[in-house]
Amino acid sequence: MTKIVSEDVATCSVDIFRDLFIAKRARLSGSPAKIDGMTVGIVTMTEDAPHGGEVHPDGDEFLYVVLGRVQITTESDPNFALTLGPGEACIVPKGIWHKVSILEKTQLFHITPGPNGDHRPVA
Repeated sequence: MTKIVSEDVATCSVDIFRDLFIAKRARLSGSPAKIDGMTVGIVTMTEDAPHGGEVHPDGDEFLYVVLGRVQITTESDPNFALTLGPGEACIVPKGIWHKVSILEKTQLFHITPGPNGDHRPVA
C-alpha cells in the first residue's frame, strides 16, 4: 500500500504530466525545468523575476495571489497594468508575452504550461 505524505510547497513544485502522472520536483535556482504538462507551485517573491517577460505557447497560465500585491503587464496591451492582491487571480492566455512585477512581498500560486516557453532578458 502506498502512503500519502505531506509535501513542503516552499521547497518543491509539482509537475502534472500530459498522462496525468504527478511528481514533485525540488525547486532549484535558475530557470525551471520544462515538462510536457503543467507545473504547479507556490513561490514567495520579494522582487521581480530576473527576466524582462515570459511567454507560454503551450497553454494558458493561471496566477493566484495568496499574500501581497503584483502588477501584470502584457505586450499586447502595454498601457494597461492589472494589479492583483490577496485572493485575486488571473489567466494569462497562451502565447501572450507578460511580466509579473512585485509591488510588495508576495506569495504566488501558479499553474504554468510547458514544455515550450521563453524569457526575455531584463531591459
